[in-house]
Amino acid sequence: MRCPERSADEAGRLAALAEYGIDPALGLPGLQPIVEMAARTFDCPAAAVNMIGDDHVFFAASEGVGVCDMSRDASFCAHAINAQDVLVVEDASLDPRFHDNPLVAEGLIRFYAGAALRSPSGHALGALCVLDPAPRAALPPEDRARLRALADLVSDKLELRRLGVQAATRPNRFAASAATSPNAVICFDAGARVTAWNAAASMMFGHDAAAMIGEPIDTIIDPRDHPLVHAAIARVRGGGTPVTEATPLTGVRADGTRFPGEIHWSHWFEDGAIHFGTIVRDMTEAQAEHDALYRLANYDALTGLPNRNLLRARLAEAAAGGAPHALLIADLAGFADVNNALGQAAGDAVLGEIGTRLGALVTGTDMAVRFGGAAFALLVAADALLAVDALAEAMIAAIAAPIHIDGVEHHLSGHVGIALAPDHGSQADALIGSAELALFQARQLGPGSRYVYVPALRAEAVARRMYDAELHRAFEAGEFCLFYQPQVRLADGALTGAEALVRWKHPERGLLEPAAFLAALEAGPLAAPVARWVIEEASACAAFWRARAPDFRMGVNLSAALFRAGDLPELVRGACTRHGLAPGALELEITENILIEGEAPIVDQLTALRDQGVHLAFDDFGTGFASLNLLRTLPVTHIKIDKSFTRLVRSAPRERIIVTTLIDMARRLDISVIAEGVETAEDAAFLREQGCEEGQGYWFGRAVPPELFEELYFGGAAPLRGLGGAVG
Repeated sequence: MRCPERSADEAGRLAALAEYGIDPALGLPGLQPIVEMAARTFDCPAAAVNMIGDDHVFFAASEGVGVCDMSRDASFCAHAINAQDVLVVEDASLDPRFHDNPLVAEGLIRFYAGAALRSPSGHALGALCVLDPAPRAALPPEDRARLRALADLVSDKLELRRLGVQAATRPNRFAASAATSPNAVICFDAGARVTAWNAAASMMFGHDAAAMIGEPIDTIIDPRDHPLVHAAIARVRGGGTPVTEATPLTGVRADGTRFPGEIHWSHWFEDGAIHFGTIVRDMTEAQAEHDALYRLANYDALTGLPNRNLLRARLAEAAAGGAPHALLIADLAGFADVNNALGQAAGDAVLGEIGTRLGALVTGTDMAVRFGGAAFALLVAADALLAVDALAEAMIAAIAAPIHIDGVEHHLSGHVGIALAPDHGSQADALIGSAELALFQARQLGPGSRYVYVPALRAEAVARRMYDAELHRAFEAGEFCLFYQPQVRLADGALTGAEALVRWKHPERGLLEPAAFLAALEAGPLAAPVARWVIEEASACAAFWRARAPDFRMGVNLSAALFRAGDLPELVRGACTRHGLAPGALELEITENILIEGEAPIVDQLTALRDQGVHLAFDDFGTGFASLNLLRTLPVTHIKIDKSFTRLVRSAPRERIIVTTLIDMARRLDISVIAEGVETAEDAAFLREQGCEEGQGYWFGRAVPPELFEELYFGGAAPLRGLGGAVG
């Protein structure tokens, strides 16, 4: 552990700290709101104002900090007071100064950010810090500025404390202390007449100090705020509790201009009379920043509409008022196509136009909202479902009207979910959740649909969440497994490979096939982890069996989640390297639905895989409306004829024509063909006669566990029966 360095003027620093008269056991309660604000601002579980003594440190205020080592050598803040800027430690366990610090070893600190607090003499007193037991990324410049601004607030409070201590112990020296303060310090008596005025106050208000002595404090305060100041004075004169929080007011300069300000209060008794001391802050810049931050936090920069944050606040107000209101949430179908085809600028223009159209549907206190992404919402005062339904229809019509961007006409469609308060939720979260569930249901009904929330939707959502939790448990418990279905060469029935198919060994429901859980798995956060595991597991089996059959090829279905991650080629390369598997031994299968959105980056990754030597198969070929079109852009080596066609070749002339056409087309494109769903000898014979190279289906073998696949096809126990009966 690297101990913090001490100041060259350590004696002077400790003397400056003593001027504040802070009792380590009591701290300064007036700093507690700032510490709590710091914790909220940075979303940290702990924050503190830490004062640095000789051998130990102590908290003037803290939030979320438990019992810990308070020695100076272990203190992060003792390092922060030596830093020129905010000290940020992203991960203390990796930092040579702190990796073996007891606070790190005990799991109390991994992330730290602290800004030094200094006295008017320039001595470092301590630091305002935020802490997290988990590591974090570095603070961006704007967050460093916010922490520094909060530290300035603490410094003002501390300076007021110092002046108050001076006044209580040596009243005759208070004016001299105020004169040296970098803050605007103004003192006045019980009659609200100025008794002391320092140079910083002259700079702020434009009045000469000599001219202000004896003048009413009202001179520099907007008349509308006079009652605030006089009420605070009267409360103390009457024996009441003094003001401990900053008082916002409007200041008046000598030239008559006004500015937002705030005063921090202190008082003392001198010769039996009450005296007041105040530090005045000019809040002009802070107010401008506050307004900008408010705008940033509550309005969407693209459309200018209120955002989800302001919606939640308005919903809370509406709930408190008790009046019936409705929330309608709409999303845009087809927006991704605009973004992908024409770029983000065109997409932004579309969102801006939709925002304008929906904004025109509300008046008065009703509100249109950019809910997030390609979703918008309307919050309206309403108690009649018919009126709300008409508004939903108007939203759908506004979305569906043609949009012209750079001479191109775009057509979108929308879905709308509707929830009414208080029936569908009186609080903000409940009403938003109900509207989102209704929107989910509207999506299932198709473009241009609207749906009103019903309680059954929540029950279904709870069931989905429970199922999602069960899937997580299953993955952690290793309940997923792979079965393998053989693929054969139709010419002679020889084994050419297998397709890896995921199964779930459910502890209560038994062995589940993909139809029972794959949709839920693909829609949740486990999609990518499970898909990565499948590639790893299938590659291991392929490497083992390829040692027996050098031309053996393993088919693996690809998940859309793997493409979103963007590292699929690296993932496959790594799996092949780890298991000593030639890339050509893998055949990765992709379906048309994966390509509905984000076609370009997917094709790029497929091209990279093909360059590695990996085989690519277009699965379920012929079932989608864009299969032939996609065949032009996909670097596939195989197409797999969907079983819905294969099963009908003997009984349906149309399907027979489609299959023979597909096989002929593939041959002309030098693409191999695998027919799925081969269930009879007649199916196999017909496909072989048409020139189809390979087949897969129950006639050759069902999907089985790897141990049984090994025994059936490599162990000699039951040779593959080529064009004979099914296995299993």
